[in-house]
Amino acid sequence: MAPRKKTVKTKKAPAAKEKKEKIEVAEPEKIDAIDKEDKSEKPKKYYEAVGRRKTAIARVRLFTIRPMAEDEGKISVNEKDYKDYFPLMELQQTVEASLRKLKSLNRFEIIAKVKGGGIHAQAEAIRHGIARTLVKFNIDFRKKLKRAGYLKRDPRMKERKKYGLKAARRAPQWAKR
Repeated sequence: MAPRKKTVKTKKAPAAKEKKEKIEVAEPEKIDAIDKEDKSEKPKKYYEAVGRRKTAIARVRLFTIRPMAEDEGKISVNEKDYKDYFPLMELQQTVEASLRKLKSLNRFEIIAKVKGGGIHAQAEAIRHGIARTLVKFNIDFRKKLKRAGYLKRDPRMKERKKYGLKAARRAPQWAKR
């Protein structure tokens, strides 16, 4: 007898069901209006940097705007105004510090997203991030910001607990007998 050829059955993929879509035809006036909207909403150019302090991390975006006479530039932190996010005047001044140093508080719009750490560390992280974006915007700002100490990340952090100790350096109480 001759050897039989084995046939392998393969499963066929189920036929894709065709979906009927309604196609709406737009009027020519509407098409022109849509095209104009797309052109007018050009993404704004910005400078971005990261600022850090302890465990707080701030992602800062700096947009350039026209200088205004009296009004200050808009600073928003986590989609809130920075004066609402930081209720203490000291923290608000910390956030503004690098802009005030360059006397350019009303020249920029700043959007910051911050997470981690406490409220004080977050304010300093934003200050660090703003200083870094200003240097990206104009390298001549570096000298003033560096002298003020705004470009250096504050490295102080909580010391870790060590094995055999109750805290970072706190040893268990010693008993003589």
